[in-house]
Amino acid sequence: MWSGLAPARRRLLVAVLLTFVVAVIAAATALAFHRSGNPEVTPVAQDQPGPVLLVPGYGGSTGSLAPLAARLRAAGRDVTVLQLPGNAEGDLTAQARVLAAAALSADNRTGARSVDVVGYSAGGVVARVWLKNLGGAARVRRVVTLGSPQHGTALAALGSLVQGECPTACQQLVPTSGLLSALNLAPEVPAGPAFVSLWSSHDDVVLPPDSAVLPGATNIELQQVCADSVARHSQLPGDRLVQGLVLAELGRAPVRSFGPSDCAQLRA
Repeated sequence: MWSGLAPARRRLLVAVLLTFVVAVIAAATALAFHRSGNPEVTPVAQDQPGPVLLVPGYGGSTGSLAPLAARLRAAGRDVTVLQLPGNAEGDLTAQARVLAAAALSADNRTGARSVDVVGYSAGGVVARVWLKNLGGAARVRRVVTLGSPQHGTALAALGSLVQGECPTACQQLVPTSGLLSALNLAPEVPAGPAFVSLWSSHDDVVLPPDSAVLPGATNIELQQVCADSVARHSQLPGDRLVQGLVLAELGRAPVRSFGPSDCAQLRA
């Protein structure tokens, strides 16, 4: 059949076949990238804890993170509480760039090869923006988020209905926002860091509370560890159980889920 074709038709057939092969390779490459998030990321050593960066939530209050920072420092960890611009009410991507700069500063100051990140409330979304969109996944060992509206919160949606009452960060925390819609395309947790999401069924800011649950992360509901936990959103950083979980998940041992048998020890 091939020998019976005219030269011009042979060239046309070859061109069509090459176009098809290139298209198949491109599609396969795109699919592989989509499934892996960032195939070039090499996870950092999980048994070598580095400095800890604490990222405040919406409003930027650093005082709310003081009890957790003190607990981590008492355990011998190097801790920096970030100061976010504009009371942390501006663009979450701009906040993520501040986190990136803080990580570089911590690495330079300590000589560490990676950092650990704890993001409270919207700070957990900021951490994920850095990981997924700004290359942070290659520089982070572990991330722990506390009551973070990873899929938005109804409070932000309600605030967006009132003109002038919902700044940029608030708008980005509306469940249907462009930022969250893009961030929550699979994989929701990029390859590289170990990711833990802590949340409380009594959360009164992140609505529904399980907006914090992320496929690919170790998701821990406080009430599944200590059934009597009544921690609300503002209480999370100072809660003894939360602090115990953060200390455990940022240790040298691999991250894991915890259950009722761990409650007393984590609260100790």
